[in-house]
Amino acid sequence: MLGIKKKVFTYRKRENTMKLLRKTTILAACLFGCMGAKAQDIQNNDHTVTVVIPSVALLDLESNTSKNFNASFIQPTPLEAGQRLTSPDNNASVWLNYSSILPASGIPSRSVTVAASTLIPGVSISVLAGSSSTGAGAKGTPTAAVTLSTTAQNIITGIGSSYTGNGVNYGHNLTYTFSSPDGNYGDLRVGSTPVTVTYTLVDN
Repeated sequence: MLGIKKKVFTYRKRENTMKLLRKTTILAACLFGCMGAKAQDIQNNDHTVTVVIPSVALLDLESNTSKNFNASFIQPTPLEAGQRLTSPDNNASVWLNYSSILPASGIPSRSVTVAASTLIPGVSISVLAGSSSTGAGAKGTPTAAVTLSTTAQNIITGIGSSYTGNGVNYGHNLTYTFSSPDGNYGDLRVGSTPVTVTYTLVDN
């Protein structure tokens, strides 16, 4: 009986030892696995940054005083029979500003057009846009001087993603010239006629 008890005790001891070894192996595997996962977190990770650029197409007129002004033809002084009216001085008090961001496709550039609400018989009004030395980006190129009509005409072309800066002395200076050509002098009539001049930033 003593021999049998000794054998049973030895078997149970061996079984306990095996269980302990299995637990130790599992624990070690878990530890190594956790260490490996932690090492992966340190070596490489990422996240997403979404960059959003809005669509922009804005135009504005700026002046030190008012954007509206008078252009008066005047009689020479002293007034002498046989003299013609003197044309108004050129006016360069207005500046044209714009901001533009083009879409990814479909619109290669933008232009600025100009049109008058009405024409005054006997009077020619022209406007010249100067180049913009302020701002940045693909700013537009002015055309030659435009004689105003009721049909929209390009005055600045080739505008891409750009900005001119905001306010007086930024962007394109607009110079207005007024005349009463001899060929149309007979159409002149007494009056004070408001003319609305509209600038529009258009897609090409």
